[in-house]
Amino acid sequence: QVQLAESGGGLVQAGDSLMLSCAASGRAFSSYNIGWFRQAPGKEREFVAAIRWSADLSSYADSVMGRFTISRDNPKNTVTLQINSLKLEDTAVYTCAAYFGPFSGSAIRTVREYQYWGQGTQVTVSS
Repeated sequence: QVQLAESGGGLVQAGDSLMLSCAASGRAFSSYNIGWFRQAPGKEREFVAAIRWSADLSSYADSVMGRFTISRDNPKNTVTLQINSLKLEDTAVYTCAAYFGPFSGSAIRTVREYQYWGQGTQVTVSS
């Protein structure tokens, strides 16, 4: 089992940068693919980025490509999401999640593929 806890959210201004962290506990964290999702008020949860267990592959939603960077440090059991050039539409609760399985294009974007979820951290972008 894997427990996940996000941190790093807050109130920022448009154009600012922010780094979110996902700290994991439990065995075999390094075997799990990790994804970040976000959910804005009144909207469905959407895929943001994911990184393979081996840290050699990552994938991003088109809406964040070039502004978001996902990385992981397996010995430290952490995954980070660097967010640059924040936009108002980035306002959401950001949640990290873990799943065990092939790092495929469809699976990493599918909420139900993920077995473990954190509680989320709020990111609010003001103008």
